[in-house]
Amino acid sequence: MASRAHAVTADPRHTILLEVNGHKLVGDEPTALGGQDAGPPPFGFVLAGLAACTATTLRMYADRKGWGDVTIETELTLDTHGDKPKIDRKVSATGDLDEAAIARLRDVVERTPVTLALKGGFTIDTVLEKG
Repeated sequence: MASRAHAVTADPRHTILLEVNGHKLVGDEPTALGGQDAGPPPFGFVLAGLAACTATTLRMYADRKGWGDVTIETELTLDTHGDKPKIDRKVSATGDLDEAAIARLRDVVERTPVTLALKGGFTIDTVLEKG
């Protein structure tokens, strides 16, 4: 399934109006960088995508296994210092899960679609035109 994102700069400065698959969002930079903090910064959307994919994938897996009412909670932080950006991801699975189920979720979490894409990298083809 293809996704489509459209972004356009807006006022106040650094505000970005986004539409992703028909959903309207606002991005911005923090005030320390000259923005108004009216929405997440670009890497905030990256973290949100990984957090959502992680929670959704694990919940869908638990549902397919018939593990009952399982709640998945994710918390991610990004550290951009050093040679390579690093994401720390904490995942909590609440429900009637035995150690075997938790072990299986630990395996699945490393293979969610966004996890694999971020770890493997993307091919980005760019065309810049005069508007």
